[in-house]
Amino acid sequence: MSMNTHIYRLTVLHRKLDDAVRRERGRRGGDPFRLLRLKKLKLAVKDRLAMLARRPAFGR
Repeated sequence: MSMNTHIYRLTVLHRKLDDAVRRERGRRGGDPFRLLRLKKLKLAVKDRLAMLARRPAFGR
């Protein structure tokens, strides 16, 4: 898998997690533990994307 494909997939995953967080917040009686898990996953994906963006182009 190319680096661009990997970054694209992580970006799509981040967007889906953002949508899931928004839905969970909007749900009546939403599960706070599910919300916390979604937020942690979203942050992990964001950190991974930031790490990939900092890598030098020749090292890819």
